[in-house]
Amino acid sequence: MRVLGVDPGLTRCGVGVVEGAPGRPCTLIAYYVVYTDHGDELPARLLHLDRSLTELVAEHRPDSVAVERVFSQHNVSTVMGTAQASGIAVLAGARAGLPVQTYTPSEVKAAVTGSGKADKAQITAMVTRLLRLPEPPRPADAADALALAICHVWRGGSRSKLAVAADRARRGGAR
Repeated sequence: MRVLGVDPGLTRCGVGVVEGAPGRPCTLIAYYVVYTDHGDELPARLLHLDRSLTELVAEHRPDSVAVERVFSQHNVSTVMGTAQASGIAVLAGARAGLPVQTYTPSEVKAAVTGSGKADKAQITAMVTRLLRLPEPPRPADAADALALAICHVWRGGSRSKLAVAADRARRGGAR
């Protein structure tokens, strides 16, 4: 399974692409950070982000997209920018006809490090180790995006199977 992970941000949006299977090591395909200029108007920034993510989806042809779910922060303007970037990432995947799954930061941390309270340094260290990289991916936004992709490879398959089983149960039994 090839997954494109997105750590949404309006100024810096991390993107990571990995291949793997549940219970198996993942392989790095690529990682990027899409930057927008905080001096530009919001529509131009969102358009740049949309074009960049659409191009990366087309280039890497993932099987699915994993996006960090926006969580509450004290800084409302940061949350707004992150939420807008998240919406663009979800749209890029949906527009390509791909399944899109969101994960909370604690879900990603737990999947990659074993602790839902891991800090950025621990996430970067584990991503480096899990992908057998010679050096840590920089900046941290790229490492976070790769962690999202790894999380989806390892957890997304079971989530999909559970969703199919639940749907079959609602429709009257297994088929």
